[in-house]
Amino acid sequence: MSTLQNKVAIVTGSGRGIGREIALKLASDGAKVVVNDLDQEPAEQTVADIKAAGGEAVACAGSVTAEGFAERFVQTAVDTFGGLDIIVNNAGYTWDSVIQKMTDEQWDAILDVHLKAPFQILRAAQPVISGLVKAERAEGREVPCRKVVNIASIAGLGGNAGQANYAAAKAGVTGLTKTISKEWGRYNVTANTVAFGLITTRLTEVPAGGDGSIEIEGRELKVGVNPQLLETFAQQIPLGRPGTPAEAAGAVYLLCRPESDYVSGQTLVCGGGFS
Repeated sequence: MSTLQNKVAIVTGSGRGIGREIALKLASDGAKVVVNDLDQEPAEQTVADIKAAGGEAVACAGSVTAEGFAERFVQTAVDTFGGLDIIVNNAGYTWDSVIQKMTDEQWDAILDVHLKAPFQILRAAQPVISGLVKAERAEGREVPCRKVVNIASIAGLGGNAGQANYAAAKAGVTGLTKTISKEWGRYNVTANTVAFGLITTRLTEVPAGGDGSIEIEGRELKVGVNPQLLETFAQQIPLGRPGTPAEAAGAVYLLCRPESDYVSGQTLVCGGGFS
């Protein structure tokens, strides 16, 4: 039997990049996954790929910062699969500026997607998890170890020039995770953080044609890191290269497996040795 057989997982930002790899990895080990993306098409594509491989998944498209999204996301898991066992708060993007040029809009947008949205999802999940645990105990059943994995960054651990908003949000994620580990331990829930280093995604790669951008909630945001700067970063990584989305997903997967049932309140750095 697969390790995560019949576990129900919700993963934000799982239509593309690292989130997609997390969803695929969890599903490949038996989890039933609620896939989220800003846009319906990539969410449905991930769902289709999971189903094609023999897994179970459903899409729940929409912005994690939208009013009522958190409740809808959690309820989709309950209505479709009958429970909730794994929560992965992964969705996010960067909108960089040095602090004297950073606007309130930039600050608020990044804090909302990286910190407020995970808080709201966890808040919406609490009554569901509490209710499931009470029912399991009342029936004399063993309470399974449920998992929360929040995604942070080495920027939140050591800061990063030009990313005051992102670094502050990711530092906040660490504090939120440690608090949840203390509040939810009584439900047999572990809560941990994975802090990514340099991972190759559409947010770091410069398109072949030069400068690139993506549209997020009506904003056109520049993406891509200068290749020379990327090479400099890579030289500082003991493994000598950026990580792949699949490798990033592997770190999250470690904290969703039963082998990590007694690990809680911790931050795992997935950075190729760079921290």
